[in-house]
Amino acid sequence: MVGTWLAARAEAPGITEGEVREALARLDPLWGELFPAEQARIVRALVERVVVGPTGADIRLRVEGLAGLVRDLTAIAPEALQAAA
Repeated sequence: MVGTWLAARAEAPGITEGEVREALARLDPLWGELFPAEQARIVRALVERVVVGPTGADIRLRVEGLAGLVRDLTAIAPEALQAAA
């Protein structure tokens, strides 16, 4: 969580760790409701590169994508999330 916050803060300096935590918690109940194309758009916005090797995977995230996702999810009203769940 802290790593995500630090990455998002690079793009949006005023964002707090609590805002990031809350935004990411909002994604979970919505994910299953999203169309596959929207899920793919979010993944493309967040993931820059994935390298799979014999010892594991190296996943590079897009900092601007993290900040944008946090902004988008923070804007969703809690009532809308409850309706989606």
